[in-house]
Parts: sequence; structure tokens; C-alpha cells
Amino acid sequence: MLVLMLIIGSIGCIACFVFDTTAGCIASGMIVITIALYLFDAWHRYKRMSELASEIDLIISGKQELNIQKYAEGEFSILECEITKLTVRLREQAELLRADKLRLADSIADISHQIRTPLTTLNLSAAALRDPSLTEEKRNEHLLKIHRQLVRIDWLVSALLKIARFDADAVELKHERIELKRLIELSSEPLLIPMELKNQTLNFEASGFMTGDLSWTAEAISNILKNCTEHMGAGKINVFAHENPLYSEIIIHDSGCGIAKEDLPHLFERFYRGKNPSENGVGIGLALSRMIITRQNGTIKAENHRDGGAMFTVRFYKGIV
Repeated sequence: MLVLMLIIGSIGCIACFVFDTTAGCIASGMIVITIALYLFDAWHRYKRMSELASEIDLIISGKQELNIQKYAEGEFSILECEITKLTVRLREQAELLRADKLRLADSIADISHQIRTPLTTLNLSAAALRDPSLTEEKRNEHLLKIHRQLVRIDWLVSALLKIARFDADAVELKHERIELKRLIELSSEPLLIPMELKNQTLNFEASGFMTGDLSWTAEAISNILKNCTEHMGAGKINVFAHENPLYSEIIIHDSGCGIAKEDLPHLFERFYRGKNPSENGVGIGLALSRMIITRQNGTIKAENHRDGGAMFTVRFYKGIV
């Protein structure tokens, strides 16, 4: 642009000098002033752009906050908009990455702790089995311990993989019409024999339907029922399921000792085992249940029933909440 201005100005000055010396001098002065103003404006503009670039570097490195107001006029208005969006996006991504790293570190520590416990029991039982003087009764006892710990590890790994799939958004949930009675029957089926051994009974009343994924929803309800069976002795679990114009609701109430007040805010957190954890509990069943339920436009609430025992209320809404 400067070269172009010099060429045009020179031609204009020569033309003015041809006709009149005074006009040529005036034209030369105007050209010099114009070029000087252009150079000053270009210097000022590039100085501001350099300052803005330096501030962006500081913002990206987290050493400075962005004050975008001074770039709100003229040709910088478009740049302001783009930088604002870029800065917000970079900060959001940085926070997400930082949170993911912390969550990953905590999860790895929790997983290693949870798996280390049954592995220790397995090693002790395996070492005991090497004793040639071990009686048949003790041998069967150690074999039963090994079987229980292997089942526990299998369930733990399976649950962790399911949670990882939800975290990675790799689960495609179906939207099918589900009969609530069928859902409760499918959810309670794996627990009927363990409940019978503990002298526990399951009573349920179900009517109506819901929309969701049958297998995953049954997994969520089954984890809630499993939690109830693990935190109560002999007794009963009552399940009431019904549908209304707004939502489908499932209420699970056990006859146990209830939930400690300090545990209620953390009950659905991963690896939280509570004040009085069960022997086989690892603290991920309810967390997985919440993930499954919330992904299907649902809510879950835990509280103590007025007549005693814990109560879980699950609702699947028919509209967006």
C-alpha cells in the first residue's frame, strides 16, 4: 500500500508541477502528510495487534485475565468476538482436561484399592491350600472364599467397564415401551436366591409402562435392590411401581436400619461406601444406577422412610425436566 501511494503521489505531483509550481508544492506537501498519517495509523494498529497477541499468549498460559473491552471499536470488533469465543472454549477445555485428569487419578487409586482387597484374600487362601496337612473341611472353606472373591472381582470389573462406557458416551440406550411389572421381575430375578438365604422377602405391586432401555434399566433397579439386601438382615423389601401422565415412578422401601444422615449427600458418588459399609460393597452400584437413570430423563432420590428403613424413589419423566 505504501509503494502504491508513493507511485500515485509522485505521478500527481509531477502533473501538478507541469501546470504550476505552487500547485506542485502543495500536492507534494499533501502527499507527505497523507503518507505520514498512513504510517502512523499502521504503526498504531500493528502495535495494538502485537499487544493483543502478547495478551493471548499470557491468557493461554494462565498468567493473565482477558480484558477485551479496549478492543471493542473499529476493525477489532470482529477480532474481539472471535477471541472471546476462543478464550472461553480454551478455558472450558482446560478445565475439562484438568477435571478428567483428577478423576482418572482418583479412579485408578480407587480401582487399585478395591481390587487389591480381594486379591489379598485370594493370595492368602491360595497359600493356605498348599499346606498338605489341611483338613478337607478347611480346604473347602478356602475354596469357597476364593470363589466368592473371584465373583466379587468379576462383578467389580464388569461394573467399572459399564461406567467407563457411560463416561465415554459409548452406550446407545433404546427407547422402547416397557411394562413396569416385567421390569421389576427382571431386576429382582438375580437376587431371589441370595434373598432367600438371608431370610428376606420381596413384595411388589406394579402397573403401567415406561419408555426406556429394558436391560440397562433392569441393571439400575437391580443394583438398588442389591444395595438394600446388603444393608439389612432378615426382613422384607417392598416395591411399588406405577405410571401417571407426567412420569413413571418406582419406589423401593426396605425394612433395614436406614441411611445415616452424613451418607445421604454422598450415596451416589463412586466408591463411596458410607458409615456402615457392607462386607461385599464397593460403592459403585448406586453410582452406575444413577448414570443409567439420568441418561433416560430420570431422577433418583434416597431418603429414610418415616416408618424406618431406606427408601429410593426413581422417576422416569415423559417430558424434558
